[in-house]
Amino acid sequence: MKSPFAAAVRAIVSKDLRAEWRSRELVSAMALFALLSVLVFSFALELDKNAREEAISGVLWVSLIFASLLGFNRSLSLEHDQGSLDALLLTPVSRSAIFLGKLLGNFMFTLLVALVLLPLMTALYGVQLLDSWALLTTIVGVFGFSAIGTLLATLAVQTRSREALLPIALLPVCLPFLLTAVRATKGIVSGAPQSEWQVWLQLLAAITIIYLVLCLLLYRFVLEE
Repeated sequence: MKSPFAAAVRAIVSKDLRAEWRSRELVSAMALFALLSVLVFSFALELDKNAREEAISGVLWVSLIFASLLGFNRSLSLEHDQGSLDALLLTPVSRSAIFLGKLLGNFMFTLLVALVLLPLMTALYGVQLLDSWALLTTIVGVFGFSAIGTLLATLAVQTRSREALLPIALLPVCLPFLLTAVRATKGIVSGAPQSEWQVWLQLLAAITIIYLVLCLLLYRFVLEE
């Protein structure tokens, strides 16, 4: 027997995926923005090989976070403008199910952009990012800031200045993800001993779990504001 909670999550994710498959607007805009960011950084660091190697992990995560801002805002704006968010509120489903459904959709879209960036940056910067540990770090980090991004995008979309409010609210909150993910990725791509960067990956996972629990607890208050 299927759980109503799981069925609701699956229905929301399926709706988001079908809508994106038809329009192909969200992921393409995010990917284009991220690609342009990576190219700009590549040209800016062209003359200094050492700086390129030092900066690659920062370039990856800054590009992903800024691309995700565009994605979170667009995803929730469509729900709000088309009345889908109000319709979800009228359904007899848990607010946590709505959050998880939107979170998984945002996570999939952002992770898809990340999977495009990893081989591209490997080619552009000459540093190996196609590593299982680097991929695991990317998945954990993307999931974490997708959780907090979904929460804050739901809050911002209900205001008039949502395009400006979301970056202002999200970027400071994303700093723990940015710092730990950059440290972990830098250690992995530089070939440092596992003991040096594993603690950063563990810290990133712990922050992700904490933020996920907080978002699950707070989402129903944000949604009903």
